[in-house]
Amino acid sequence: MRGGNRLGRRFGWLWAAYAVSAYGSGLGFGALPLIAVLVLHAGPAEVSALSAVGPAVGALVAVPLAPWVEFRRKRPVMIATDLIRFAAMATIPVGYALGRLGFVHLLVVSVVIAAAKIAFGAAGGAYLKALVRPEDLLVANARFESTNWSSIAIGPPLGGAAIGWFGPVTTVVADALSYLLSALGIAAIRGREEAPVRAGGSPGSTGGSAAPTGGSAVRAGAVFDGWRHILGDPGLRALYLNNMLVAGLIMATEPVLAVLMLRQLHFAPWQYGLAFAAPCLGGLIGSRLARRVVERHGRDRVLRTVGTLRAVWLIGLAFVRPGVVGLVTVMAVELAIIINMSLFNPVLATYRLERTPRHLVARTLSAWSIGQQASIAVCTALGGLLAGVTGPRTVLTVAGLLILATPLLLPRPDRTRPGAVPGTPPAAPPVRRTPA
Repeated sequence: MRGGNRLGRRFGWLWAAYAVSAYGSGLGFGALPLIAVLVLHAGPAEVSALSAVGPAVGALVAVPLAPWVEFRRKRPVMIATDLIRFAAMATIPVGYALGRLGFVHLLVVSVVIAAAKIAFGAAGGAYLKALVRPEDLLVANARFESTNWSSIAIGPPLGGAAIGWFGPVTTVVADALSYLLSALGIAAIRGREEAPVRAGGSPGSTGGSAAPTGGSAVRAGAVFDGWRHILGDPGLRALYLNNMLVAGLIMATEPVLAVLMLRQLHFAPWQYGLAFAAPCLGGLIGSRLARRVVERHGRDRVLRTVGTLRAVWLIGLAFVRPGVVGLVTVMAVELAIIINMSLFNPVLATYRLERTPRHLVARTLSAWSIGQQASIAVCTALGGLLAGVTGPRTVLTVAGLLILATPLLLPRPDRTRPGAVPGTPPAAPPVRRTPA
């Protein structure tokens, strides 16, 4: 890393901690539903509840945590939420070894993990904004994005093999240890973190007096300040609604596509895993291109163009057929979606941080994650109900058609400044930098 792209040793520790956690989660991807099926012999309704209800309840639990995260130093919060996730995941192999593992146990763990993940993400985003220079935020977010997709590409196949060799709770142990290692990595970050301050102005303002906050004087309305900021900013509001629907509709197709491929079209499990793991390598392409594409075309054009492109491919899953052609169809559709998503996501994350005052970052990111998680839960549940009445192809068709309308929710260009997202300050001329 050279010149303007050198993000420093502290970012290196943060990135390493994120990578360890991401790869651990990749190994443990889908572990709780798998344990429910293999160990507890759970039926479809219970597995669906574990996949949808647990994260949805976790999102509700995270709502009052947002001000608590906002008004505390972020590194201790990140370490605490990592340790909570480590402890929660570690109870599963212990319960399994003692013969006391039950479905309610898995559901509670799912809730805890979901809530802690949202709190960690909120604290991590706020800490990143304070840690990295504004001009380097896109590079930093792109690195997190590439790490996330590479962990999904590599982790699940290795996790599946590990389960076959060592038993159903093996990947849970690896996932739990990754949270512990992540906490140690964050603890290794040196440097003094400033005490949080509460702005004296209205939500979203950067002016007014500010005073350090302790842990007691948090007004009740602070819980909703993140949503107030998002809904009060035209650009963020449009992107928030768009992102909720896109995420919800894409994730709603996963369970029904599994039923279609594995049960109706008789694909082998390894083929199903390959169909989703291999395209994730496209995430390395999109995230790597993000900075260059923004420098060449401008952030606002990228948000609209790539935001549209990520929505046009999903309908292709409704036409999957048996055999090699069907497998290639799924991989091609997933690859196109992932390349566009991995390019879009770091640009969106950077724009969101730039548009949010420091004293509102944690609450804004919490509100964003909670809304997205709720949308995924609702869409997944509705997709399951529709599939039970009609069949998987109907759900894939409906989701593919509905997502085609989501680009209408992307921010409209400001007519006074062509290509600009409403509320965006004038952009500085692009700065050419050496590749990271």
